[in-house]
Amino acid sequence: MALLALVLVTAIWGVTFVQVKDAVEVYPLFAFLAVRFAIATVTLAPFAAGRMRSLDRKGLAAGFGLGGLLALGYALQTAGLARTTVSSTGFITGLCVVLTPVTALVLFRYRISLSAWLGVALATVGLAMLSGIEAGSAAGDALVLGGALAYALQIVLMERYAPDYDPIAFTLAEMVAAFTGFAAIALALGDLSVPHGWTVWGALLVTGIFASALAFLVQTWAQRRTSATRTALAFSAEPVFAGLFGYLLAGDRLGALGWTGCAVILAGIVISEPAAADVLKRSSRRFPGRPRRRIRSARPGAGP
Repeated sequence: MALLALVLVTAIWGVTFVQVKDAVEVYPLFAFLAVRFAIATVTLAPFAAGRMRSLDRKGLAAGFGLGGLLALGYALQTAGLARTTVSSTGFITGLCVVLTPVTALVLFRYRISLSAWLGVALATVGLAMLSGIEAGSAAGDALVLGGALAYALQIVLMERYAPDYDPIAFTLAEMVAAFTGFAAIALALGDLSVPHGWTVWGALLVTGIFASALAFLVQTWAQRRTSATRTALAFSAEPVFAGLFGYLLAGDRLGALGWTGCAVILAGIVISEPAAADVLKRSSRRFPGRPRRRIRSARPGAGP
């Protein structure tokens, strides 16, 4: 049941690539992201109201910092999506699974397994194939790749900090940080205005409620019932859904070279996923002597 819930979350993420691409063509990028995370914050706030006291100053700082990384990833991904295809965006975003062990190597000097390096090599070849198709954009693909790197860094650091704090409260801190950053940028650019039309509002509601707030809640629920390895494997299906919905809803036609590149990227993700999970597990144990914070439940008898 937990694995099925995670796969449904990846399907939601996959279909939202099409909606977001259409929305940012008629509504400013940073204004869209600001409203999206405002909706996510309002949606998540009732569930986190009684849990915020579990976050001390370090917890808030970590939550806001990781929220900043999350915001950077979304900004780069969405900007790239406006310039390239839905399918390319989905498959390149999936590279965060491949980039995770490499990021951990740079930050924590962990040894990386042969399977992880093989996954990186395959993903690089797949990216080269994608860059050679006319349907996409080299600049757009590069922006999305930068977003995938930001996601990988956020995942590595999340494993370091999240176990000490209530997951829902920590997630709300991330949502608030992302909203604040995007709202400040949108206001500075003079882009923040009331959205109009179902194309924009439909994308905002789906991404804000389902792809952001609900998706993180489902992930929190599911990871109490399944392993990190299975969670990462379920999330690696996101590029498949993005490619499928890009083909069905956005008319993406990548051709033989493009689809072969996507297949090679997916192979790299699948090969690298066990190594990524192992690195994350070691990252969370980097400071074994540090005591874990006891998290008080928001309700009698409820979990964190």
